[in-house]
Amino acid sequence: MKASQFLKIAIYTGCCLILFSACVSREEIVYFQNDLQSTNYDPDKNLRIMPNDQLTIRVATPEPEAALPFNMTKSVASEISVNVELETYMVSKEGTIEFPVLGTVDVEGLNTFQLSKKIKNAISLYVKDAIVNVRVLNFKISVLGEVKNPGTFIIQDDYISLTQALGLAGDLTIFGQRENIMVIREMDGKKVKTYLDLTDFDAVNSPFFHLRQNDVVYVEPKGTKRQSASVLNNASSYIGLLSLLISTAILLTN
Repeated sequence: MKASQFLKIAIYTGCCLILFSACVSREEIVYFQNDLQSTNYDPDKNLRIMPNDQLTIRVATPEPEAALPFNMTKSVASEISVNVELETYMVSKEGTIEFPVLGTVDVEGLNTFQLSKKIKNAISLYVKDAIVNVRVLNFKISVLGEVKNPGTFIIQDDYISLTQALGLAGDLTIFGQRENIMVIREMDGKKVKTYLDLTDFDAVNSPFFHLRQNDVVYVEPKGTKRQSASVLNNASSYIGLLSLLISTAILLTN
């Protein structure tokens, strides 16, 4: 065999190895592969208030003075000025808060819409046309594993889906298992976990698809990476082998 032919074969073989190693099937990376079905937003899937949650509750009325008794505030000093901010309500282990004028209010298990309506109805004896805004300050989720930007994220809204959480983390890497996403949640004082298949559109119907405060999402790596023989890692070995073959062919031609 001539050295030039050997060089061509070496280059062709090396390129084939690299291309073959980089091949990933559509089924491994595409989300929601089956037929899509229409779904409606359900407010009941919003996060539920739990013990140890921190809440802010703002009451507004057409006459601002009428709302003052229902808004607990605190003074926060800075180098420039003193600002007035709303006090936070810590939900007790019994699932209650102490609200001005009303006293003890049961909040556990309610979402923010329901608690807003409950307080609005209760204070209607004292003020009319009140607007009640409730926020959960400690709504945060963690996304770990095979994502581009793992970390803990504070959620400003009171709703986030699993796909939105993965979007915050920069989406899965090519090595992430889309069929086996783990969601860890605390329920009744115990940690429970479930697995969701994001290649199946039916995953949106799982109660774990709609995340709650302190949920942990873990994306497991594919088996190839766990075995330290992932496709892209092998590519460097193929390039080294190709370089060796080309160097050998060049020496044979001289």
